[in-house]
Amino acid sequence: MSASINKLIVLHPSDDVGISCAQLIGGSQVEGITVRGMIPPGHKMALRDKALGAPIHRYNQIIGFATRPIMAGEHVHTHNLGMGNFARDYAVGADAKPNPVRQHAQFTGIRRANGAVATRNYIGILSSVNCSATVARAIADHFALSRADSPLHDFAQVDGVVALTHGTGCAMDREGLGMQVLQRTLHGYCLHPNFAAVLIVGLGCESNQLSSLLASGGLAHSPQFQSFNIQDAGGTAKSVARGIDLVRQFLPQANAVSRTPCSAEHLTVGLQCGGSDGYSGISANPALGFASDLLVAHGGTVILSETPEIYGAEHLLTRRAEKPEVAEHLIERIRWWEAYVRAQNGAMDNNPSHGNKAGGLTTILEKSLGAVAKGGTTNLQAVVEYAQPVLTHGLVFMDTPGYDPVSATGQV
Repeated sequence: MSASINKLIVLHPSDDVGISCAQLIGGSQVEGITVRGMIPPGHKMALRDKALGAPIHRYNQIIGFATRPIMAGEHVHTHNLGMGNFARDYAVGADAKPNPVRQHAQFTGIRRANGAVATRNYIGILSSVNCSATVARAIADHFALSRADSPLHDFAQVDGVVALTHGTGCAMDREGLGMQVLQRTLHGYCLHPNFAAVLIVGLGCESNQLSSLLASGGLAHSPQFQSFNIQDAGGTAKSVARGIDLVRQFLPQANAVSRTPCSAEHLTVGLQCGGSDGYSGISANPALGFASDLLVAHGGTVILSETPEIYGAEHLLTRRAEKPEVAEHLIERIRWWEAYVRAQNGAMDNNPSHGNKAGGLTTILEKSLGAVAKGGTTNLQAVVEYAQPVLTHGLVFMDTPGYDPVSATGQV
Protein backbone atom coordinates (compact mmCIF):
# COMPACT_ATOMS: atom_id res chain seq x y z
CA MET A 1 0.00 0.00 0.00
CA SER A 2 1.31 3.43 -0.91
CA ALA A 3 -0.04 6.75 0.31
CA SER A 4 0.40 10.48 0.31
CA ILE A 5 0.38 11.00 4.06
CA ASN A 6 -3.03 12.08 5.35
CA LYS A 7 -4.40 12.48 1.84
CA LEU A 8 -5.03 9.28 -0.10
CA ILE A 9 -4.93 5.51 0.44
CA VAL A 10 -4.14 3.34 -2.58
CA LEU A 11 -4.72 -0.31 -1.69
CA HIS A 12 -3.33 -2.09 -4.76
CA PRO A 13 -1.25 -1.06 -7.80
CA SER A 14 -4.09 -2.20 -10.08
CA ASP A 15 -6.72 -0.08 -8.35
CA ASP A 16 -8.35 2.70 -10.37
CA VAL A 17 -9.29 4.72 -7.28
CA GLY A 18 -7.74 5.86 -4.03
CA ILE A 19 -9.57 6.62 -0.79
CA SER A 20 -9.32 10.15 0.55
CA CYS A 21 -8.07 10.47 4.13
CA ALA A 22 -9.22 14.08 4.35
CA GLN A 23 -11.26 16.45 2.24
CA LEU A 24 -9.46 16.95 -1.06
CA ILE A 25 -9.66 20.41 -2.61
CA GLY A 26 -9.91 20.98 -6.33
CA GLY A 27 -6.61 22.06 -7.88
CA SER A 28 -4.45 20.44 -5.20
CA GLN A 29 -1.93 17.73 -6.05
CA VAL A 30 -2.30 14.19 -4.67
CA GLU A 31 -0.15 11.27 -5.86
CA GLY A 32 1.01 13.55 -8.69
CA ILE A 33 -2.58 13.98 -9.87
CA THR A 34 -4.53 17.25 -9.96
CA VAL A 35 -7.73 16.93 -7.93
CA ARG A 36 -10.79 17.89 -10.00
CA GLY A 37 -13.35 19.31 -7.59
CA MET A 38 -13.96 18.69 -3.93
CA ILE A 39 -13.78 15.07 -2.67
CA PRO A 40 -15.07 14.29 0.86
CA PRO A 41 -13.16 12.09 3.33
CA GLY A 42 -13.67 8.37 2.75
CA HIS A 43 -14.67 8.92 -0.87
CA LYS A 44 -12.88 7.80 -4.03
CA MET A 45 -10.61 9.74 -6.37
CA ALA A 46 -9.81 8.42 -9.84
CA LEU A 47 -6.15 7.53 -10.30
CA ARG A 48 -6.32 7.31 -14.07
CA ASP A 49 -8.66 8.13 -16.94
CA LYS A 50 -11.44 5.57 -17.50
CA ALA A 51 -13.67 5.27 -20.55
CA LEU A 52 -17.44 4.89 -20.47
CA GLY A 53 -18.28 1.31 -19.49
CA ALA A 54 -14.80 0.52 -18.20
CA PRO A 55 -14.55 -1.57 -15.01
CA ILE A 56 -13.43 0.31 -11.90
CA HIS A 57 -11.20 -1.54 -9.44
CA ARG A 58 -10.72 -1.22 -5.68
CA TYR A 59 -9.10 -3.99 -3.57
CA ASN A 60 -7.89 -5.21 -7.02
CA GLN A 61 -11.54 -6.22 -7.57
CA ILE A 62 -14.33 -4.77 -9.72
CA ILE A 63 -16.60 -2.44 -7.74
CA GLY A 64 -18.63 -1.25 -10.74
CA PHE A 65 -18.41 0.31 -14.18
CA ALA A 66 -17.99 3.87 -15.37
CA THR A 67 -21.37 5.30 -16.37
CA ARG A 68 -19.61 8.16 -18.16
CA PRO A 69 -15.98 8.99 -19.00
CA ILE A 70 -13.92 9.63 -15.85
CA MET A 71 -10.75 11.71 -15.73
CA ALA A 72 -7.89 11.19 -13.29
CA GLY A 73 -8.47 13.32 -10.20
CA GLU A 74 -12.27 13.20 -10.41
CA HIS A 75 -14.56 12.23 -7.57
CA VAL A 76 -15.82 8.69 -8.29
CA HIS A 77 -19.25 8.02 -6.84
CA THR A 78 -22.90 7.51 -7.77
CA HIS A 79 -22.82 10.15 -10.51
CA ASN A 80 -20.27 8.24 -12.59
CA LEU A 81 -20.06 4.69 -11.19
CA GLY A 82 -22.75 2.00 -11.39
CA MET A 83 -23.37 -1.74 -11.28
CA GLY A 84 -22.87 -4.07 -14.20
CA ASN A 85 -22.88 -7.75 -14.99
CA PHE A 86 -19.62 -9.65 -15.11
CA ALA A 87 -18.45 -13.20 -14.49
CA ARG A 88 -16.86 -14.04 -11.15
CA ASP A 89 -14.10 -16.62 -11.05
CA TYR A 90 -15.34 -18.86 -8.24
CA ALA A 91 -12.15 -20.99 -8.42
CA VAL A 92 -13.49 -23.34 -5.76
CA GLY A 93 -10.87 -24.11 -3.12
CA ALA A 94 -8.05 -22.37 -5.00
CA ASP A 95 -7.04 -20.33 -1.97
CA ALA A 96 -7.78 -22.97 0.67
CA LYS A 97 -4.83 -23.57 2.93
CA PRO A 98 -3.89 -25.84 5.82
CA ASN A 99 -5.93 -25.05 8.90
CA PRO A 100 -4.04 -23.01 11.51
CA VAL A 101 -2.00 -24.72 14.19
CA ARG A 102 -4.37 -25.35 17.06
CA GLN A 103 -3.93 -23.09 20.08
CA HIS A 104 -5.51 -23.53 23.48
CA ALA A 105 -6.79 -20.34 25.09
CA GLN A 106 -9.36 -20.67 27.88
CA PHE A 107 -12.09 -18.59 29.43
CA THR A 108 -14.19 -19.03 32.57
CA GLY A 109 -17.50 -20.48 31.45
CA ILE A 110 -20.47 -22.39 32.80
CA ARG A 111 -20.61 -26.05 31.81
CA ARG A 112 -24.11 -27.35 31.13
CA ALA A 113 -25.20 -30.95 31.68
CA ASN A 114 -25.22 -31.62 27.91
CA GLY A 115 -21.59 -30.52 27.53
CA ALA A 116 -22.34 -27.07 26.11
CA VAL A 117 -20.64 -24.07 27.69
CA ALA A 118 -22.33 -20.79 28.56
CA THR A 119 -20.89 -17.31 28.89
CA ARG A 120 -24.03 -16.00 30.65
CA ASN A 121 -26.73 -17.49 32.88
CA TYR A 122 -30.23 -16.30 32.02
CA ILE A 123 -33.77 -17.64 32.21
CA GLY A 124 -35.66 -17.13 28.94
CA ILE A 125 -39.37 -16.46 28.43
CA LEU A 126 -40.30 -17.14 24.80
CA SER A 127 -43.57 -16.62 22.95
CA SER A 128 -44.90 -18.99 20.31
CA VAL A 129 -46.98 -16.21 18.73
CA ASN A 130 -47.26 -12.43 18.89
CA CYS A 131 -50.48 -12.80 20.92
CA SER A 132 -48.57 -14.17 23.93
CA ALA A 133 -45.85 -11.53 23.88
CA THR A 134 -47.52 -9.32 26.51
CA VAL A 135 -47.73 -12.19 28.98
CA ALA A 136 -44.11 -13.18 28.32
CA ARG A 137 -42.91 -9.63 28.96
CA ALA A 138 -45.02 -9.29 32.12
CA ILE A 139 -43.50 -12.46 33.55
CA ALA A 140 -39.97 -11.24 32.86
CA ASP A 141 -40.73 -7.76 34.24
CA HIS A 142 -41.64 -9.29 37.61
CA PHE A 143 -38.02 -10.41 37.96
CA ALA A 144 -36.37 -7.19 36.71
CA LEU A 145 -33.29 -6.44 38.79
CA SER A 146 -34.26 -2.76 38.76
CA ARG A 147 -37.12 -3.63 41.13
CA ALA A 148 -36.35 -3.51 44.83
CA ASP A 149 -38.60 -6.51 45.41
CA SER A 150 -37.22 -8.62 42.56
CA PRO A 151 -36.86 -12.29 43.55
CA LEU A 152 -33.57 -12.34 41.61
CA HIS A 153 -31.82 -10.44 44.40
CA ASP A 154 -31.68 -13.78 46.25
CA PHE A 155 -30.12 -15.61 43.28
CA ALA A 156 -26.83 -13.91 42.54
CA GLN A 157 -25.68 -16.39 39.90
CA VAL A 158 -28.68 -15.71 37.63
CA ASP A 159 -27.96 -12.82 35.28
CA GLY A 160 -31.60 -12.06 34.56
CA VAL A 161 -34.97 -13.18 33.26
CA VAL A 162 -35.50 -12.01 29.68
CA ALA A 163 -38.50 -12.13 27.36
CA LEU A 164 -37.77 -12.81 23.69
CA THR A 165 -40.90 -12.16 21.65
CA HIS A 166 -41.74 -11.73 17.97
CA GLY A 167 -44.53 -10.54 15.70
CA THR A 168 -45.56 -13.69 13.90
CA GLY A 169 -46.68 -17.28 14.63
CA CYS A 170 -50.22 -17.23 13.22
CA ALA A 171 -52.15 -16.79 9.94
CA MET A 172 -49.35 -18.66 8.17
CA ASP A 173 -48.83 -22.00 6.45
CA ARG A 174 -48.06 -24.50 9.18
CA GLU A 175 -45.79 -26.44 6.81
CA GLY A 176 -44.31 -23.50 4.90
CA LEU A 177 -40.87 -21.94 4.91
CA GLY A 178 -41.94 -19.13 7.21
CA MET A 179 -43.02 -21.59 9.89
CA GLN A 180 -39.87 -23.64 9.47
CA VAL A 181 -37.70 -20.56 9.95
CA LEU A 182 -39.69 -19.42 12.99
CA GLN A 183 -39.50 -22.80 14.65
CA ARG A 184 -35.80 -23.20 13.90
CA THR A 185 -35.18 -19.80 15.47
CA LEU A 186 -37.15 -20.65 18.61
CA HIS A 187 -35.41 -24.02 18.87
CA GLY A 188 -32.08 -22.18 18.83
CA TYR A 189 -33.13 -20.08 21.81
CA CYS A 190 -34.54 -23.05 23.70
CA LEU A 191 -31.26 -24.93 23.36
CA HIS A 192 -28.90 -21.99 23.80
CA PRO A 193 -26.39 -22.66 26.60
CA ASN A 194 -26.78 -19.12 27.94
CA PHE A 195 -30.27 -20.09 29.10
CA ALA A 196 -30.29 -22.11 32.30
CA ALA A 197 -34.05 -22.58 31.88
CA VAL A 198 -36.72 -21.69 29.32
CA LEU A 199 -40.46 -21.12 29.48
CA ILE A 200 -42.52 -20.87 26.28
CA VAL A 201 -45.91 -19.15 26.45
CA GLY A 202 -48.45 -19.83 23.72
CA LEU A 203 -51.97 -18.56 23.15
CA GLY A 204 -53.65 -21.84 22.22
CA CYS A 205 -55.29 -21.27 18.85
CA GLU A 206 -52.25 -20.08 16.86
CA SER A 207 -50.76 -21.73 13.79
CA ASN A 208 -47.49 -22.29 15.64
CA GLN A 209 -48.90 -24.84 18.05
CA LEU A 210 -46.75 -25.64 21.08
CA SER A 211 -47.10 -29.36 20.40
CA SER A 212 -45.70 -28.92 16.89
CA LEU A 213 -42.98 -26.54 18.03
CA LEU A 214 -41.72 -28.94 20.68
CA ALA A 215 -41.96 -32.02 18.47
CA SER A 216 -40.08 -30.47 15.54
CA GLY A 217 -37.23 -29.49 17.87
CA GLY A 218 -37.11 -32.72 19.86
CA LEU A 219 -38.01 -30.75 22.99
CA ALA A 220 -39.73 -32.17 26.07
CA HIS A 221 -40.79 -30.75 29.41
CA SER A 222 -38.22 -31.03 32.20
CA PRO A 223 -37.44 -29.23 35.46
CA GLN A 224 -35.73 -26.50 33.42
CA PHE A 225 -38.03 -26.39 30.37
CA GLN A 226 -41.78 -25.73 30.50
CA SER A 227 -44.55 -24.41 28.27
CA PHE A 228 -48.26 -23.61 28.54
CA ASN A 229 -51.09 -21.87 26.65
CA ILE A 230 -52.87 -18.75 27.88
CA GLN A 231 -56.26 -20.17 26.92
CA ASP A 232 -55.60 -23.27 29.04
CA ALA A 233 -54.42 -21.18 32.00
CA GLY A 234 -57.58 -19.08 32.08
CA GLY A 235 -56.53 -15.76 30.60
CA THR A 236 -53.82 -13.13 30.86
CA ALA A 237 -53.70 -12.52 34.63
CA LYS A 238 -53.69 -16.21 35.52
CA SER A 239 -51.06 -16.86 32.84
CA VAL A 240 -48.73 -14.19 34.25
CA ALA A 241 -49.15 -15.68 37.74
CA ARG A 242 -48.48 -19.18 36.44
CA GLY A 243 -45.40 -18.04 34.56
CA ILE A 244 -44.02 -16.28 37.64
CA ASP A 245 -44.53 -19.44 39.66
CA LEU A 246 -42.72 -21.56 37.06
CA VAL A 247 -39.77 -19.17 36.95
CA ARG A 248 -39.55 -19.28 40.74
CA GLN A 249 -39.27 -23.05 40.42
CA PHE A 250 -36.45 -22.63 37.87
CA LEU A 251 -34.38 -20.31 40.03
CA PRO A 252 -32.72 -22.64 42.59
CA GLN A 253 -31.24 -24.95 39.96
CA ALA A 254 -30.36 -22.03 37.65
CA ASN A 255 -28.49 -20.44 40.53
CA ALA A 256 -26.53 -23.60 41.35
CA VAL A 257 -23.74 -22.95 38.85
CA SER A 258 -20.09 -22.03 39.01
CA ARG A 259 -17.57 -20.89 36.45
CA THR A 260 -14.63 -23.08 35.50
CA PRO A 261 -11.82 -22.85 32.91
CA CYS A 262 -13.18 -23.87 29.49
CA SER A 263 -11.61 -24.14 26.06
CA ALA A 264 -12.11 -21.24 23.66
CA GLU A 265 -13.44 -23.84 21.20
CA HIS A 266 -16.81 -23.28 22.88
CA LEU A 267 -16.91 -19.63 21.84
CA THR A 268 -18.89 -18.46 18.82
CA VAL A 269 -18.85 -14.93 17.40
CA GLY A 270 -21.60 -13.71 15.08
CA LEU A 271 -20.49 -10.98 12.68
CA GLN A 272 -22.78 -8.13 11.62
CA CYS A 273 -22.91 -5.19 9.20
CA GLY A 274 -21.15 -4.93 5.87
CA GLY A 275 -19.67 -1.52 6.51
CA SER A 276 -20.59 2.03 7.28
CA ASP A 277 -18.40 4.09 4.98
CA GLY A 278 -15.41 4.07 2.67
CA TYR A 279 -13.05 3.31 5.54
CA SER A 280 -14.81 0.23 6.99
CA GLY A 281 -13.29 -2.23 4.56
CA ILE A 282 -9.75 -1.04 5.31
CA SER A 283 -9.99 -0.47 9.07
CA ALA A 284 -12.67 -2.00 11.31
CA ASN A 285 -13.52 -4.98 9.11
CA PRO A 286 -9.94 -6.25 8.60
CA ALA A 287 -9.27 -5.76 12.32
CA LEU A 288 -12.30 -7.89 13.08
CA GLY A 289 -11.07 -10.39 10.52
CA PHE A 290 -7.78 -10.66 12.40
CA ALA A 291 -9.71 -11.36 15.61
CA SER A 292 -11.78 -13.95 13.74
CA ASP A 293 -8.62 -15.75 12.66
CA LEU A 294 -7.40 -15.78 16.27
CA LEU A 295 -10.63 -17.35 17.50
CA VAL A 296 -10.56 -19.99 14.76
CA ALA A 297 -6.96 -20.84 15.67
CA HIS A 298 -8.15 -21.55 19.21
CA GLY A 299 -10.89 -23.88 17.95
CA GLY A 300 -13.76 -21.41 18.09
CA THR A 301 -16.43 -20.58 15.55
CA VAL A 302 -17.04 -17.41 13.53
CA ILE A 303 -20.36 -16.89 11.72
CA LEU A 304 -20.25 -14.52 8.76
CA SER A 305 -23.72 -13.65 7.47
CA GLU A 306 -25.94 -11.18 5.56
CA THR A 307 -26.14 -12.60 2.03
CA PRO A 308 -27.05 -9.23 0.42
CA GLU A 309 -23.86 -7.77 1.88
CA ILE A 310 -21.46 -10.36 0.50
CA TYR A 311 -23.04 -10.23 -2.95
CA GLY A 312 -20.32 -9.55 -5.50
CA ALA A 313 -17.61 -10.79 -3.16
CA GLU A 314 -18.80 -14.38 -2.75
CA HIS A 315 -16.01 -15.56 -5.06
CA LEU A 316 -13.49 -14.62 -2.37
CA LEU A 317 -15.22 -17.09 -0.07
CA THR A 318 -15.65 -19.92 -2.60
CA ARG A 319 -11.92 -19.75 -3.26
CA ARG A 320 -11.40 -20.56 0.44
CA ALA A 321 -14.01 -23.32 0.64
CA GLU A 322 -12.82 -26.36 2.58
CA LYS A 323 -14.86 -28.66 0.30
CA PRO A 324 -16.54 -28.21 -3.12
CA GLU A 325 -20.00 -28.78 -1.62
CA VAL A 326 -19.46 -25.83 0.74
CA ALA A 327 -18.81 -23.52 -2.21
CA GLU A 328 -21.74 -24.99 -4.12
CA HIS A 329 -24.09 -24.28 -1.21
CA LEU A 330 -22.92 -20.66 -1.04
CA ILE A 331 -23.37 -20.16 -4.79
CA GLU A 332 -26.86 -21.68 -4.54
CA ARG A 333 -27.82 -19.13 -1.86
CA ILE A 334 -26.46 -16.31 -4.03
CA ARG A 335 -28.59 -17.53 -6.94
CA TRP A 336 -31.61 -17.69 -4.62
CA TRP A 337 -31.01 -14.08 -3.61
CA GLU A 338 -30.78 -13.00 -7.25
CA ALA A 339 -34.06 -14.79 -8.02
CA TYR A 340 -35.75 -13.25 -4.98
CA VAL A 341 -34.72 -9.72 -6.00
CA ARG A 342 -36.01 -10.32 -9.55
CA ALA A 343 -39.33 -11.60 -8.19
CA GLN A 344 -39.68 -8.45 -6.09
CA ASN A 345 -38.83 -6.20 -9.06
CA GLY A 346 -35.87 -4.98 -7.07
CA ALA A 347 -32.28 -4.14 -7.93
CA MET A 348 -29.19 -6.02 -6.79
CA ASP A 349 -27.69 -2.64 -5.94
CA ASN A 350 -30.47 -1.85 -3.43
CA ASN A 351 -27.76 -1.66 -0.77
CA PRO A 352 -25.63 0.42 0.28
CA SER A 353 -27.92 2.62 2.32
CA HIS A 354 -28.20 6.39 2.09
CA GLY A 355 -25.77 6.73 5.00
CA ASN A 356 -23.30 4.29 3.43
CA LYS A 357 -23.26 6.38 0.25
CA ALA A 358 -22.80 9.59 2.21
CA GLY A 359 -19.73 7.92 3.75
CA GLY A 360 -18.24 7.02 0.37
CA LEU A 361 -19.56 3.55 -0.52
CA THR A 362 -21.09 3.52 -4.00
CA THR A 363 -22.21 0.01 -5.00
CA ILE A 364 -23.05 -3.22 -3.21
CA LEU A 365 -19.96 -4.70 -4.87
CA GLU A 366 -17.73 -2.22 -3.07
CA LYS A 367 -19.55 -2.68 0.23
CA SER A 368 -19.39 -6.48 0.01
CA LEU A 369 -15.69 -6.57 -0.80
CA GLY A 370 -15.02 -4.70 2.42
CA ALA A 371 -17.59 -6.71 4.36
CA VAL A 372 -16.05 -10.14 3.76
CA ALA A 373 -12.85 -8.93 5.42
CA LYS A 374 -14.63 -9.50 8.75
CA GLY A 375 -14.38 -13.22 8.11
CA GLY A 376 -10.59 -13.23 8.21
CA THR A 377 -8.45 -15.48 6.04
CA THR A 378 -9.17 -19.06 7.16
CA ASN A 379 -11.01 -21.67 5.13
CA LEU A 380 -14.80 -21.55 4.82
CA GLN A 381 -15.87 -24.71 6.65
CA ALA A 382 -19.65 -24.72 6.14
CA VAL A 383 -22.68 -22.83 4.81
CA VAL A 384 -25.96 -23.05 6.69
CA GLU A 385 -29.38 -21.55 6.08
CA TYR A 386 -31.13 -19.14 8.39
CA ALA A 387 -31.26 -20.29 12.04
CA GLN A 388 -29.97 -23.76 11.24
CA PRO A 389 -27.69 -25.17 13.95
CA VAL A 390 -24.00 -24.43 13.44
CA LEU A 391 -22.25 -27.71 14.16
CA THR A 392 -18.89 -26.94 12.55
CA HIS A 393 -15.98 -25.11 14.15
CA GLY A 394 -14.09 -22.48 12.17
CA LEU A 395 -15.47 -19.96 9.67
CA VAL A 396 -19.12 -20.60 8.77
CA PHE A 397 -21.45 -18.59 6.54
CA MET A 398 -25.15 -18.28 7.46
CA ASP A 399 -27.67 -17.15 4.84
CA THR A 400 -29.47 -14.20 6.45
CA PRO A 401 -30.98 -10.88 5.38
CA GLY A 402 -28.75 -7.82 5.41
CA TYR A 403 -30.44 -6.40 8.51
CA ASP A 404 -28.45 -6.75 11.71
CA PRO A 405 -31.24 -7.53 14.25
CA VAL A 406 -32.69 -10.25 12.02
CA SER A 407 -29.26 -11.60 11.12
CA ALA A 408 -28.16 -11.83 14.76
CA THR A 409 -31.42 -13.55 15.71
CA GLY A 410 -30.71 -16.34 13.23
CA GLN A 411 -27.12 -16.70 14.39
CA VAL A 412 -28.21 -17.24 17.99
